[in-house]
This record gives sequence, C-alpha cells and structure tokens, in this order.
Amino acid sequence: MTVAELNKIRDRYSDLIKVRQLIGEQSAKLERTTGYRKQVLVCGGTGCTSSRSKEIIEVLETTLKNLGIKDVLVIKTGCFGLCALGPIMIVYPEGAFYSQMTPAHAKMVVERHLVPGGSVIKEYLYSGTLLTDGNILPFLETPFYKRQMRIALRNCGLIAAEDINEAIGAGDYQALAKVLTTMTPDDVIEEMLASGLCGRGGAGFPTGRKWAFAKASKGPVKYVCCNADEGDPGAFMDRSILEGDPHSVLEAMAIAGYTIGSNQGYIYVRAEYPIAVHRLQVAIAQAREYGLLGKNILGTGFDFDIEIRLGAGAFVCGEETALMTSIEGHRGEPRPRPPFPAVKGLFGKPTILNNVETWANVKPIIMNGAKWFSSIGTESSKGTKVFALGGKITNVGLVEVPMGTTLRTIVEEIGGGIPNGKKFKAAQTGGPSGGCIPASCLDVPIDYDNLKKIGSMMGSGGMIILDEDTCMVDISKFYLEFTADESCGKCNPCRIGTKRLLELLTKITKGEGELSDLDKIRDLAEHMKSSSLCALGQSAPNPVLSTLRYFEDEYRAHIVDKKCTAGVCKALLSYYIVPDKCRGCTLCKRNCPVGAIEGNLKQPHAIDTTKCIRCGVCITKCNFGAIIKK
Repeated sequence: MTVAELNKIRDRYSDLIKVRQLIGEQSAKLERTTGYRKQVLVCGGTGCTSSRSKEIIEVLETTLKNLGIKDVLVIKTGCFGLCALGPIMIVYPEGAFYSQMTPAHAKMVVERHLVPGGSVIKEYLYSGTLLTDGNILPFLETPFYKRQMRIALRNCGLIAAEDINEAIGAGDYQALAKVLTTMTPDDVIEEMLASGLCGRGGAGFPTGRKWAFAKASKGPVKYVCCNADEGDPGAFMDRSILEGDPHSVLEAMAIAGYTIGSNQGYIYVRAEYPIAVHRLQVAIAQAREYGLLGKNILGTGFDFDIEIRLGAGAFVCGEETALMTSIEGHRGEPRPRPPFPAVKGLFGKPTILNNVETWANVKPIIMNGAKWFSSIGTESSKGTKVFALGGKITNVGLVEVPMGTTLRTIVEEIGGGIPNGKKFKAAQTGGPSGGCIPASCLDVPIDYDNLKKIGSMMGSGGMIILDEDTCMVDISKFYLEFTADESCGKCNPCRIGTKRLLELLTKITKGEGELSDLDKIRDLAEHMKSSSLCALGQSAPNPVLSTLRYFEDEYRAHIVDKKCTAGVCKALLSYYIVPDKCRGCTLCKRNCPVGAIEGNLKQPHAIDTTKCIRCGVCITKCNFGAIIKK
C-alpha cells in the first residue's frame, strides 16, 4: 500500500465516521453520502458483552433483515465509557443514547425507531439525556461526558473495532505516513520531548527521553514492547483501548520502531483479556494485509512487525524487566537496574517499553503537534489521563480528563456522586501501589506531583471510590493480601516484608493489636520502600502508609477501643436483635447456620453472641430491620 492508497481509504470512510461525531442536522446531511439512513453502534467491550450485547446485535440484524430494511448499518464498537448503564446502543444521526438494553428492547427499537418514519423511544434512553420539557439532550452534553477530553479514548465507541477501514477513516495510520515520509527519527524524538508526554503505566517517565536513550544505544537489533498486562484490581483502561482501537497501538509502536531503529515489536497482554487478544490478532492480520506492518511499509523501505505474547496474570509482570523476562520464556522476575532496558532489555538488546495508554497518545501528538498536547494539563503533567472509575460511585466507567482536574469534579460531576445518600470517604488511586486520598483533598488538582505530595500516585489509572461504610484498616489489608500473594519472592524486603505487614494488619483487624504495632508498620514500610528490588515491593506499603496518615484514628479505635467504626471487621462486631422491632417471625432463627438465635414464635428473639459467627445471614433475612451490628 502507498500513502495515496491509504488516503483514498481514509476519504472513502471518513463521512461514515463523521456521522457519528456531528449529531443533528450536520450529521443528517452526511448520511446521504454514506448510503445509510441510520447507523446503530452497540458496545462490544467486555462489560457490555457480559451483559448480552452480542445477543442484542444478533436481534438487531435479524429483525432488520426480516423487515427488509437495508439502509441501517449495525456496528460493534469498543467501550463508550459509561459502563454502569450497559449494554449501550447509540443510534445516529439522532445520537439517541439507549442504555441498559435487552434483546427485547433491541427488537422494539428496530420496529419503532429504525423503520422509515420511526421515532426515538424515550423510555429506553439514558435518563441523563431526557430534559424536563421532553426534549433530548445530546449525550456528549451530559455531566459524565461534558467534562471529559477523549484523546487516548478518541476512537473507542466510535469505530467498528475489527474493521481497519473504519480505523483509517477515523485517522489511524496517518501519523505513521507522516513520520515515514516527512520526519527524521530525531524529529520524532524532539516532538515527543516537547509534548511532555510521560508514561501512563505508573512511573511517569518522559516518553521522549526513553526513546532517545534507546536510539542512542548501539546495535543492529532493537525491540519495541507494549505493556498490556493490566493487573491492578479494578483497572480496565488498557483493555478498553485494545478492544476499541487496537490500530492506534500498532501504529504508535511502528512509529517508535522507525524512531529508535527497530524492526520488531511485542505486545504482552494478559490471557484473561480474550476480547482484547482477539481484536489485536485481527488488527495485526489486517495491518499486514494492507502493508502497514511487515516489509516496506507504505513503500518507504521501513520494515516493522509485531507479535503477541500472552501473560499468565502475574502482577509483577507489569514491571518492565519482569515483563521482558516473561517474553523470553522465563519466570517473570525483575532484574536489577542498571543496566536499563534502553541499553540492555529484551533478549539483551536495547528495548523501549510503554503501556497501552501511552502508545494511544502518540498519534495525536504527531498529527496535532507537541504544542497542542503540552497546552493540555498542568505545568508538570501534560495531556489527559484515563481512569477506571469504580467502587461506591454512581457512574462506574471509563473516564478521560485533562491532568489537573480535581477529584471533586471526577467524583461529583462525572461520577454522579456516591449512591444511596452515603458520604465520600476516600479515593484509592494507583491500585495496590497507590494510596488513599481523603475528603480533605477533594479539591487537589490530580497530576503526578500532587498525588505524590498527598501520599498516593497516579499508577496506571485505577480509581476506586470508598464511602463512609469502608473500613480503612480493612482496605489496607485487602491490598496487602494482593501484593503479598503477587510478590515474585526474588528479594527479601518484598517477599518477607509484605507478609509481616499483612500479619500486623490482620492482628489489628482481629482486635489483638497494640499501639506499638503502628510504629512497627511505619518502620517496616520504610525499609521495604528503600530496599526492595522493584516497584512492587517499593510501593506495596503505600496503601498502609496513606491510611495511617489520614485515618490513624481508625487504627487506634481497632487497637484501643476494640471497635471497627465502619462495622466491617468481623472479629470486632457483635449482632443484636432490637426487641421493639422483632416480630418473632423466626425467619432469622431458621436461617442461622450455627443455631445462635433463640426465641419463640411471635415473641422477640435474641442472639447468643458466644455462638454467633458474624456471618450476617440474619440481617439479610430480617424483613423488619430488627437486627443490628455494632
């Protein structure tokens, strides 16, 4: 394929994509040039697929065929972001945002909306798009989308994820063409340096500097790697990009290969991401067929190809040297640094490794310029950041905001606040390597430096929201259990230190702690941070230290008062029946697994606390709110 042929495909499919970007009259004008009266985009990401979006697509296609409708295009896309409302379906040119769809709903949409002369079914729409006067608000104007700026996620939910033609129509591979025909490797590095792009995998190292180091390294063989081993609990940013726009990653890796003098790339992706793996396989095959990977790319004489390597789900393989060791076929363990991968990496050759989100930012920088990208964000943190928003939040989903956006904006405006009238308590960022941000820091602009100052970190972008019912000691214990289990065991500070920290936290949650344990925790944590071999051990104490910093009163309540104020730690709880509320229905008694409840029919019951195992079954079975725990 030549550049001219690439541009022809772009021009042929660009109007099809524009219909999905210009809601309303402008979009309706374009529909005539595409040959389709309506376009129906259905989320085909992991979340919506698990909620039967595949069946929805089948019903749409079958019903359209049965009705003889041929001018409606049905497309399976990647994630739209608002995962709490899946399965999601958007109909253009109206931009009708249908949420929580079922196969029955899909059939009805065809029969009432997609037929000629049909109209939007308002009762199926996302409630945030319905105005009090009966009109429909464009979904991009809703609070969830309005405060976002989608750069890395630009094509997710916009294009058919398994169609390279649509990817090209949306602009993919234009940056590769520009680089190969008009820029030198030094030009690319200067652009990346000027952009201020830093690694989005957690470390935040300047991408341009990493590429420059690898370019300066001597040797005929070099490698380009993509870290898609997204192991943080609750994180799904990289997975969504691979599921929605895999070509953006392939293109960026090819650009990096040209820049540092590499002809081979590897994508290391966890096997637990079957949809992402499949779409990567499809994308690589399509790119090879179109001559965008392989020999003599775009007729420029540049050769570059990419292979996939599946990971077994080891969290430590998120560390770059452990990941490379795994690609080589060995047990994933980190290596001492220096030498750094840019000098001696994969198979002992100079290597650069970036995560999926970092790669997804390369094309916009090349096409729009470093000045444009560096104008977004803060002085020290440029561009946007994708967060997987989860936990006790109304709008669970994927969000991308400019660096410097406050946590309050993300939680209250984009996230829709805490459900059930509960109060915000903390936000855990950075996964097991991060920390907990308290309510007092809600207005701190989120960037690399500010998060470090308040005891957390950016990490890969997981953001778990915690409400007033969360025990901060227990949440620290949860993350320590994870890191202790995931430690590769190569170095003593991590292998032994995580176990000892976990023992101390477990002791406290059981009501057996002593105040001196808090000093032991701090001392052990500092030794781990300073002497562990890799970032897993160095950052494992972060959740504990941050909760001790902001919620030490909870630790002291567990130790001194033998109480868990959030009512979470079972060893410190007792269950009681309020006599005035008990109707004597015996439902709790009949369901108690250990026979700890006594009482006669239609008489107030009582719990024998010496027998009670605090399983909570009685509370779930009581219909009168007569059972409390304290």
